[in-house]
Amino acid sequence: MSTSRKSSAAPEPSNSSGALVSIDGMKAQMSERVAQTLLALIGSRPESKATARPSLSLAAQAAHLAAADAAKKAAMAAGAFALPPGPLGWLTIVPEMAAVWRIQSQLVADIAALYGRTAELGQAQMLYCLFRHTAAQAVRDLAVRVGERMLIRPATTALMQRVVGAVGVQLSQKVLSKSVSRWVPMVGAAAVSAYAYYDTQQVAKAAIEMFEREQIIENPG
Repeated sequence: MSTSRKSSAAPEPSNSSGALVSIDGMKAQMSERVAQTLLALIGSRPESKATARPSLSLAAQAAHLAAADAAKKAAMAAGAFALPPGPLGWLTIVPEMAAVWRIQSQLVADIAALYGRTAELGQAQMLYCLFRHTAAQAVRDLAVRVGERMLIRPATTALMQRVVGAVGVQLSQKVLSKSVSRWVPMVGAAAVSAYAYYDTQQVAKAAIEMFEREQIIENPG
């Protein structure tokens, strides 16, 4: 009796394909949300209250101080968003990134002002500084090296959309691969805070290098 029941039982279907579809769907949703957030963020240049310094050395000194302050703010913001555990923590990933990016974009604007080059800061320059270190492949189309100088291409709408989309894909893959930390709130918050601090310092480094060197920076009229 029991033997016939066992033999007639149909094998349970594998859920592996469904899991893969779910992960791919999550990646697509994440990259789309990231791209939309970025486009909104770079739509207008942050106003800066910083004033141009009379020399490169003084500008660099002020820029490093601004970077340290912004890195602390970014770490605090990222850590706060990373505290909610489990599924709720998932919902805070994009808001967390957006909060950090707003702090970092303000930092880039301040550094440009310190070097007296605010007029040269466009969408392409902002994206390049924000993601040169984390999504280098995505932003490579924005820059061309000419000898020791860097040419930042005019940011046409098509180019910006393509680059922002590529950034969204790269960042969503990295976020999903590290998302396990969201299930361990305190440990995850500490790690996220530390990374936001480091990330902001790298943004500052890219901005300082861009505005300190004699580079060719072009923006569409």
